[in-house]
Amino acid sequence: MKNIVILISGRGSNMEALIAARDAGNLPVRIAAVISNRPDAPGLETAARAGIVTHFINHKGFAGREAFDAALAECIDQFSPDLVVLAGFMRILSDGFVSHYAGRLINIHPSLLPAFPGLHTHQRALDEGVRIHGCTVHFVTPALDHGPVIIQAAVPVLDGDSESSLAARVLEQEHRIYPQAVRWFAEDRLQLANGRVRLAADTADSAVLISPEVR
Repeated sequence: MKNIVILISGRGSNMEALIAARDAGNLPVRIAAVISNRPDAPGLETAARAGIVTHFINHKGFAGREAFDAALAECIDQFSPDLVVLAGFMRILSDGFVSHYAGRLINIHPSLLPAFPGLHTHQRALDEGVRIHGCTVHFVTPALDHGPVIIQAAVPVLDGDSESSLAARVLEQEHRIYPQAVRWFAEDRLQLANGRVRLAADTADSAVLISPEVR
């Protein structure tokens, strides 16, 4: 069973989805620790209630990004993780940190990458008038919100959508695809080569999930 460490900055709703999948027997991993860069992150209490070791390392106590990332990596490595999972971790990671965990660091982003990297993705989707929006799980590379795609989910952009209503629809899909991506990693079904992810064949699985409203 593979060890995973989850990094959060806030409530950690995607962390909650991973814990729920584990508890339901659908995610064969050991969540070794949950770590936050904010001591007041509500997700730390959620993780503790679930019996998971928690830590916080306040980024404000460090002179720069590299110093914080070094301390964070030292904490993470105590748990010998097979995979590090970013679940709403609101920090730009240094190249050295990303290289240290190359091939075992994943993130979920609230857009269909490469569209709309960065912040405010839902409002930007509305402003651009796109009809399909969604979310992406990907391996992390030094380029912000880029990296080999593991799985994506699409949702419709409806007439009358607000930023909050669209965000809620996307978040529902995030909670579906993140446990799936982690499960594939745990089952050694993800093959990373030449900047692309290949999923070991299984006719029951797809790397693209489409909301029923889109069909």
